Amino acid sequence: MIRRPGAWLVPLLIGLLTAAGLSGLLWAALAPGKFGVWQSLAMASFLAAVPWTGLCVGNGVIGFVVGIASRRAPALPPADAAGLPRIAILVAVRNEDLTQVLPPLGRLLAGLAAAGAGGAFAPWILSDTTDPAAIADEYAALEAFAAGPGDASAPIRYRRRPRNDGFKAGNIMDFLDQHGGEFEFALVLDADSEMSAAAVLRLARVLLSAPHLAIVQHLTVGLPATAAFPRLFQFGMRAGMRVWAAGQDWWQGDQGPYWGHNAMLRVAAFRAHARLPRLPGGEAILSHDQVEAALLCGAGWGVRVLVDEDGSFEVNPPALPEFMRRDARWLAGNLQYRHLLRLPGLRKMGRWQLLQAMLLFTGGPLAVVFAAACAMISLQGDQVAAGPALALALAWPLALYLPKLAGYAALLGSAGDRSAYGGARRVVLGIGLEIIFSLLIDAVMAFAKTAALVRLALGRSQRWPAQNRSQRGVGWAEAAGLLWPQTLFGLLLFAALSAGSWRAALVGLPLAGGLVVAIPLAALTAAPGFGAWLARHGLAATPEERALRPAPGSGFAARLKPAKSAR
Repeated sequence: MIRRPGAWLVPLLIGLLTAAGLSGLLWAALAPGKFGVWQSLAMASFLAAVPWTGLCVGNGVIGFVVGIASRRAPALPPADAAGLPRIAILVAVRNEDLTQVLPPLGRLLAGLAAAGAGGAFAPWILSDTTDPAAIADEYAALEAFAAGPGDASAPIRYRRRPRNDGFKAGNIMDFLDQHGGEFEFALVLDADSEMSAAAVLRLARVLLSAPHLAIVQHLTVGLPATAAFPRLFQFGMRAGMRVWAAGQDWWQGDQGPYWGHNAMLRVAAFRAHARLPRLPGGEAILSHDQVEAALLCGAGWGVRVLVDEDGSFEVNPPALPEFMRRDARWLAGNLQYRHLLRLPGLRKMGRWQLLQAMLLFTGGPLAVVFAAACAMISLQGDQVAAGPALALALAWPLALYLPKLAGYAALLGSAGDRSAYGGARRVVLGIGLEIIFSLLIDAVMAFAKTAALVRLALGRSQRWPAQNRSQRGVGWAEAAGLLWPQTLFGLLLFAALSAGSWRAALVGLPLAGGLVVAIPLAALTAAPGFGAWLARHGLAATPEERALRPAPGSGFAARLKPAKSAR
């Protein structure tokens, strides 16, 4: 059991120092002019955003130090198949294409059978699909899969609910209520999940060796992709995620987060303590995972993230439009947590997990408000100290990206990691491309989050449709129809900042620049030619891509096909 009483004081202290330093720079920048409405708004929005920034620095610093130390740490429990209990494999689907869902599951079952563990696992497809045509397609896909080569010791079972009560969480809990008595553990997968047998067996060994844990999960990384958008996104995400998770794991220990998939749970504990309450008004909770983790920790069970990325994968959105839609869904779900902060039975760390999940989606809108206030200050001709303003413009992004930058530093500092990613030259070029990509995309997403927040405030509910995971191109007309508000706001913002001075325009360039190029950015990062060029030169490649690309017909190689262009 990992408990470090008082460890949370370390990231808190780092966060407070970060907040003090950045706030001091903003105060110094605004000091020469009068302190009116716009200066007050700029300061208020910045102070509201700075807790997330401080958390980034805290996890980045701790994770980097812990990551260096962990290179000499003992290995995780072995991935052997001895003495396993009965384990259900649960794949919850709703309006998904099972011809894409079943092959990764089949590869996992084949791997488990080869390891001598096939008899311990029972795979289930838990369908909430209601469209008659889609239901027929599911049955056809299952029949075709059963008729093909596979491991007969673990036939895939299919269960469909007529109603989508409680969404995915309700689907899983309903299954556990009906069939949970047959299993000690359950592996939860999403429709786009892929896991190796070794990774799954490792999770089972951890639960067996740690009876206080209710949930254990690996880090989950993106499957190799040719399309530029997921390729660049997951290259940077992977660098920052390991550092962030290592830092968070150090001070949160066994009261960690749950990400809802690629995880193994203890059935009895989950059934007894992870039932979701209803929101005020009787609505179901959309984003279930963090609430389930908080409920389990409140009941005395542990939730743990293994800071290991070997063998656990998912498919990232293929293009910017899908990424924006997914983010809007997550924003709507996470902001529901405001109703649960005083839920009885939660521990302080559980309440913090819910608050942290909300902070993730408030930073972007606050940055937009801050930029708009700065633009008004510039239009009014109010004086701003150039030195502190430029220092803040550099320090704020560095603080936000510190986990990722620390991950890149660790990558470059390890000869083995550099080799796995294609050598130092490819790594450096990939880092440069990804940093530019992140600066531009984050500006677009900050505005998108703001728009989604406004829609929610106006009472427009967020739909939760099936996700498109297929690679595709994005035409200029589609990009313009979706992103013209970003472009217009970016032009107005840049014009207003430029009216003050070139220094103000330079300070606002990261946000305004990303908004101005939103339309070509969406088209370029979905263009098959650009993605193929990156793949051909090995830029932003992952170790899995480099290791498995030469294996035609393998599960991963099958995903490395050029995207279809938009018509």
